[in-house]
Amino acid sequence: MIRRFSPLLLAALAACGPQGLPPPPALGNAPSQANLPVMGQDAAGLVRLFGNPDADVREGTARKLQFESAICVLDAYLYPKGSGEQRVTWVDARQRDGSPIDRASCIAALSRRDGGK
Repeated sequence: MIRRFSPLLLAALAACGPQGLPPPPALGNAPSQANLPVMGQDAAGLVRLFGNPDADVREGTARKLQFESAICVLDAYLYPKGSGEQRVTWVDARQRDGSPIDRASCIAALSRRDGGK
């Protein structure tokens, strides 16, 4: 039996391995995140919104900034478009125990965190 996996699932699985940061998702296959205020932000914009990141991972032209609050953890993936500056193209959010949480709710919680924590 042949099983087909979505490109988004494969990208997420690849992130777990030694390859590092996942490639940007194929927008035609990804759920919409266009209404999130972090989409399209550069790293400086994220710092203005949330304070300093709790983790900053760089690999090649990709970058992941991680922000934590008492409620959740947000991973913002930044990729360059052509030769332009890195911009947020995808975000993942989870509760601190790893349980799912709505991305918009996590962004709202992070916007209220005190002094970047």
